[in-house]
Formats: sequence, structure tokens, C-alpha cells
Amino acid sequence: MPVEKIDTLVVGGGQAGIAMSEHLRNAEVPHIVLEKKRTAEAWRTGRWDNLVANGPAWHDRFPGLAFEEAKPDEFVSKDRLAQYLVDYAAMIKAPIREGVEVKEAHRLSGTGGFLVRTSSGDIEARRIVAATGAFQHPVIPPIVPKEAPVQQIHSFHYKNPEALPAGAVMVVGAGSSGAQIADELNRAGRKVFLSVGPHDRPPRRYRGRDNVWWLGVLGLWDMAAPAPGTEHVTISVSGAHGGRTMDFRRLGGEGVILTGLTSGYSDGELSFADDLQQNIAAGDANYLEVLDLADAYVARTGLNLPEEPEARQMYPDPQCLTQPIRSVALQNEGISTIIWATGFRQDFSWLKVDAFDDRGAPLHNRGVSVEPDIYFLGLPWQSRRGSSFIWGVWHDAKHIADQIEIQRSYEKYEGQAAIVQAAAE
Repeated sequence: MPVEKIDTLVVGGGQAGIAMSEHLRNAEVPHIVLEKKRTAEAWRTGRWDNLVANGPAWHDRFPGLAFEEAKPDEFVSKDRLAQYLVDYAAMIKAPIREGVEVKEAHRLSGTGGFLVRTSSGDIEARRIVAATGAFQHPVIPPIVPKEAPVQQIHSFHYKNPEALPAGAVMVVGAGSSGAQIADELNRAGRKVFLSVGPHDRPPRRYRGRDNVWWLGVLGLWDMAAPAPGTEHVTISVSGAHGGRTMDFRRLGGEGVILTGLTSGYSDGELSFADDLQQNIAAGDANYLEVLDLADAYVARTGLNLPEEPEARQMYPDPQCLTQPIRSVALQNEGISTIIWATGFRQDFSWLKVDAFDDRGAPLHNRGVSVEPDIYFLGLPWQSRRGSSFIWGVWHDAKHIADQIEIQRSYEKYEGQAAIVQAAAE
């Protein structure tokens, strides 16, 4: 049976793979997209039931298609976002093959290109785009032993309060996922502890404009990628309940028990760093900095946006902030579940090429690998702050498609370079 051959193989059928397909199609580059499950699978099954987008519908989308029947400032549900990606893939006629898992890819010696082994057979590809995204494998830090008498799940596997066993819940991680899950559980009547580490917490809206608008006009979406190893910044922002600024003092006042960073476990007891007040203060400073930048922008440009002095008023400090607890005994507090909202790791072990550092992170420049004909898409801070967002990945995909098109033009060259005579001759 002959091996299928293709110019460009895109691995991953989420927002990155779909964006890549659109630009490759526009550049007339023959390609296929392989998705091991279903298109936009992570949005279908890798999120909790009530999750909504963290950005409004007018902004968090591809340029070529708006969300039908959604108000511009609406935060659409995860299911609506998944359907949007499916609809977009159909609109651009993306050649996605669902249910095909890539097992391994290695360079074909002496011939150029790669042999890709998949669950449905081998493919020879001239080049590969790894578009598997930033959220591949949930990470639970090795703090609490697996045999401890408490259920431990990652936020990736949390669905709703009813799916958890009865009892209190410890949520570790105060980024968007952890803070929203803690809020949801508290509203459902659960006793909730929330471990708060260092974070940024921008205003949801200020002076009549959403945070994403301010990031745009202030040029903050285009911030260059920071130094390797420093890319991750925990952002606490939410579109839930119509979109509210995520304020940990508010959560504490509503009953959520805030703690510092989770630092250890011994004999049924979780311990926390003495950094809660410091972390909250740093989050406040980030919040106020955004307000200051926004005010300065309005003053400079003369925009007619109403002042909002009440935005600088803080909720009262809850007792858990003024008198932070340093440990909690799980059994005494009735904690039956720990939800680890502690991020993800990437996995490119299937890609057998010399394109990674000693941590397994891709070595690349705006997604163009140090290994010829290998590209990455959907990485956090791939080219700028907005890279892992749905609209940002679209622009990164355009850059990669341009680079592929350039390489294809070089490959077509067959003649001898012209010799330019000196002008004096």
C-alpha cells in the first residue's frame, strides 16, 4: 500500500490548527489537519459545564466570522465556542481528519521531509506544524500523596459542584480557572478554601470599556515575549455572571477562605506560605496600574469616556486576609476534594527532532523552529501576549504560512544564480 504524501501536515484540530489551515489554503499550500479526537475537543470536554469565554464575543473570535445571535459584549459559553470553531472549519473547508492520532514523526534521512506514523497509517510530509496548543497535559504538583484520604482532581476534569463528593473543597490556584471554580462552588453552598499565589488581576471593565479593549489601545496585547522560563503570568479574570472584576476580597467577604500559596502536606494537614497579603497587594498594584494607564490614555487622546472613581474603592479586608491561616487539617475542616488549578505542560515527545531545549520546550522564533521545516503554533507568548488567544493564534498562523510559502518558493528554484558584472566593466 503506497504511503500518502502531503506538503504540510498540521497536527491538532483546535483553534490553532483551524487558523493554520485557513492561511495555508489562502497560500495554496497542500495540507491536511489531523485531530486525534474531534474538532475543538478541549472546548467540548476539557472544561467545566458553566465555563464561558474570558473575552467578549466582539473580540475573542477569528476575523472572518462573528458569533451569530450573540451580543457584542456577551461572554459565550464553552459549547458555543466549540460550535463556532466547528462552523469556522466548515466555512473554510479545512481538511480535518478526526480520530487520527499522531504516534511519531521523524526526519527521512537524505530525502527531506518526515515520516509520520499515525493511528490510521503512515504519511510522508515535507513539513510539519505542531498545532497542539498550550493546554495539553494537566499538572498536579506532587504535594499531597495519591493515597491521602481526599479526592484530588485537576481543574481540567472538574465539571460541576454536584459531581463532587459531599464536603468542603480546597481549590489550589487563583488564576482564571481556580478563582471561577471557587466562586461557583461557594455560590453552590460549599465550604471553599482558595490558595492564592502571585497573580495579575485586571479590571473586567473600566470607564465603559472591556479589559481586552484597554489591552488593545494601550498596546499591551503586542508585548513581546519575555525571556524563556518567565513567560507564565497567572491572570485572574472572568466572564462569568456577565463579567465581573475578579476581586479576592469580595470572594473572602462572601465566604471563601483565602490562604497563601500551598507549600506542603504532612499527616493530613496542608500548609501554606506566609504570602497571602503580599500576593493580594501585588494583584491590587497590577489592577491600579491598569486604571492609571487607562486614565492617562483618556487624558492624552481626549476620548469622551466617563470617569469611574468608584473603581478604585476596595472591598473590606476579610478576616482570612487580616489573619491568614498557615495550615488546615483536611479531616477537621471536612475537605473531601482538592481541585488543582495548577496549569498544564506541553508534550512534543512524538516529534523526534532536535528542536527542544533541555526542558522539552520548543526552540523557535515566532513559531519557526530551529529544526528546518518544523513549526509550532498556539504556544503561550509565541510572538506576543495575545498568542494563545483565539484571535492571536490566527495572526501567528499567518506568519507561519508566510514562512512556509517563502520556503516553497526557494525549493522551486532550479537555475544558476546570475553573475553580476562590475559596473566598471
